[in-house]
Amino acid sequence: MTSLKTLIASLALAAVAAPALAAPETFKLDPNHSFPRFSYSHFGYSTQLSRFDKTSGTITLDRAAKTGAVDITIDTKSVSTGSSLFNEHIQAEDFLDTARYPTATFKSTKVVFDGDKPVAVDGTLTLKGVSKPVTLKVTSFHSMPHPMTKKDAIGANATVTVKRTDFNMGKYAPNVGDEVTIDIAVEASKD
Repeated sequence: MTSLKTLIASLALAAVAAPALAAPETFKLDPNHSFPRFSYSHFGYSTQLSRFDKTSGTITLDRAAKTGAVDITIDTKSVSTGSSLFNEHIQAEDFLDTARYPTATFKSTKVVFDGDKPVAVDGTLTLKGVSKPVTLKVTSFHSMPHPMTKKDAIGANATVTVKRTDFNMGKYAPNVGDEVTIDIAVEASKD
C-alpha cells in the first residue's frame, strides 16, 4: 500500500511540475516583416531614416525558464535610404564597407523577462567587423497564432542607440550625428 501511495504522490508531483518543463520554442524570422531601421542627425537639419531590406535569423524562447536566444543576420548590401546615391555612399568603405563586410549580426547573451514577456536582450552587435556589447530594449512583444498561417508566431519591436565611431564609421562626425538609433521590427513563426 505504501508503494501505491508513493506512486500516486509521484504522479501528482509530475503533473504539477510538467508545465514548468515546457520546451524552448524556436521561431524563424519572417523576411517580409522583419526590418532593422536606423536614424541619425544630418547636420542638425533633419533626422534621416533608413532601413535594411534583407534580414534573417531565429528567436528561441523558453518562457517557463525565462530564457531565450536571438540570432540575427542583416544583409548590409540591402541598405535602403530612399536614394541610390546614398545607398552607394553608405555601402562605401567610410561607412558600412559592404564589399568587405556584407553582413552585420546580433547574437544575444541573455534575454531579460518581466513576467512572461521579454523586455531586454543583451548581446553582441557586429558591424564592419567590430563587435560591441549592446542591450536592445524591447518596446513591444506579442505572441499568438498567426491569423493567416495559423502557426504560432511572435512579434516584437526593439531599440538601441550606438555610436558609429565605435564601429569605425566616424566620417563627418559630429556634424553628421555620431549617435545612431537602431530600431528593429521582427515577426517570426514556428516551423
